[in-house]
Amino acid sequence: MPDLAFNISLRPEHPDFLDLPWDQPLDSWGKHCQRLVEVERGISRHIVVFVNYNGMLYAIKELPKDVAEKEYNALRDMQALHVPVVNPVGHVEFAERSASMLITQYLERALPYLTLFKRPGLEGYLNHLQDAMAGLLVQLHLAGVYWGDCSLSNALFRRDAGTLQAYLVDAETSEVHEKLEPTLRLQDLEIMNENISGGLADLEAEGELPEGFSIYETAPRIRNRYHSLWQEITQPQIISPHERYRIQQRINALNKLGFSISEIELQPAPDGEKLRFRVFVTDRNYHSTQLSSLTGLDAEEMQARHIISEIQEQKATLSARYNRSTPLSVAAYRWLNDTYMPISKQLQPLADANNDPIELYCQVLENKWYLSEQAHQDVGHQTAVEDLLQRYHQTEAE
Repeated sequence: MPDLAFNISLRPEHPDFLDLPWDQPLDSWGKHCQRLVEVERGISRHIVVFVNYNGMLYAIKELPKDVAEKEYNALRDMQALHVPVVNPVGHVEFAERSASMLITQYLERALPYLTLFKRPGLEGYLNHLQDAMAGLLVQLHLAGVYWGDCSLSNALFRRDAGTLQAYLVDAETSEVHEKLEPTLRLQDLEIMNENISGGLADLEAEGELPEGFSIYETAPRIRNRYHSLWQEITQPQIISPHERYRIQQRINALNKLGFSISEIELQPAPDGEKLRFRVFVTDRNYHSTQLSSLTGLDAEEMQARHIISEIQEQKATLSARYNRSTPLSVAAYRWLNDTYMPISKQLQPLADANNDPIELYCQVLENKWYLSEQAHQDVGHQTAVEDLLQRYHQTEAE
């Protein structure tokens, strides 16, 4: 590689990237770099390329001078707050060039919104996409993060047990505060409304949207869902002293939404006879964190919620069988070895870039519920697996 004055700052456990042609403009790397790969991508205002190191993919984005370091630091701060963002790996600064480069790890099994909008059955995805964007904004704002450029293009989406999980992938304008002021929250929502409506209008002009699609309803629906979720999470409640059980009910309700609880605040109400309580939440990874600690599996939140429910059923079954209480950890071990691992092995033919083993397992659970409803009895996992595989092979044959 030719001598070039540049500085690469990297996190450990990643390549050094020194074999890349940093002396060449990023848009010409196709002629100079054997590591380049093409992946499904969305719209970006900047030049982005993807490189492959032993099966691990990385995105390299060209930015104005010194901006890459700012975005890298913002992503690191957000990652430390456990909000869903792409993994920042490093940045490159040049002594005599007006550009800088941000390096992030490619988000496996993630889809840009354009891919979802161009696939059949958009209506089914659209509700989940709106929920995912509203949920992402709530998580960011609860963590003190001002996005500054919320749009569908600046997010990626992963399948999550039949729903979608949104990840922030562009943090050029983001700021991390100790606490986000209401004016910044509202400003983020205004930017979201303008960017999403404008982006969909551009797609409509290019003929990329289904006929009759209402481009100006999507952003308001995201905003309404945001307000509903924000109110559900942050509103204080007034209870009588004998209603303290409602505190645990509130915690359980927020856990079901995926939020972990960091603190509970109790104060006398203005009338002095009741209590005012407020619950403070942290990240929206309650079930995924619990599943990881029990089994070591890395799952999205909704996937983990379904699986934790099944482990709880396993716990109840074992407790009844042996007439004694069974620890959740024991039930998780039995579920992992007796149920999940054998089924995952059977489902290997269905695995691809968009269907990881856990998502496929959740499809089995959904299929099991559907078949059991039809049969008016529990058909069991194996019947659901065989039905799923049969439909897959029929589709392949067609």
